[in-house]
Amino acid sequence: MKNSLLQNLIAFYEEDPNDPFNIYALALEYQKTDAGQAELYFNKLLEGHPDYLATYYSAGAFFAALEKNEKAESIYQKGIDLALDKQNTKTHQELVRAYRSFLDELED
Repeated sequence: MKNSLLQNLIAFYEEDPNDPFNIYALALEYQKTDAGQAELYFNKLLEGHPDYLATYYSAGAFFAALEKNEKAESIYQKGIDLALDKQNTKTHQELVRAYRSFLDELED
């Protein structure tokens, strides 16, 4: 039986599949139980909603955990650039820290 949160998120997505928050919420929820579905929704966000800044931190970490390092690095770099463009200092700093941590782990 699917959990009720996932069922609700699917219903929200079906009501408005173009709302990036609905896609983002599904990606995060699927990340807990189904990496394939999470990847599908993260890719939908990155391709269809490249200005949705919240995506980049979570997607970068997700692809890094899958050891898709080139993709993770690209995601972090795009997110850093987008945060600068949007003048979102807090998110920019968070992404820079996450990216540096990612690079440090690659060197180990």
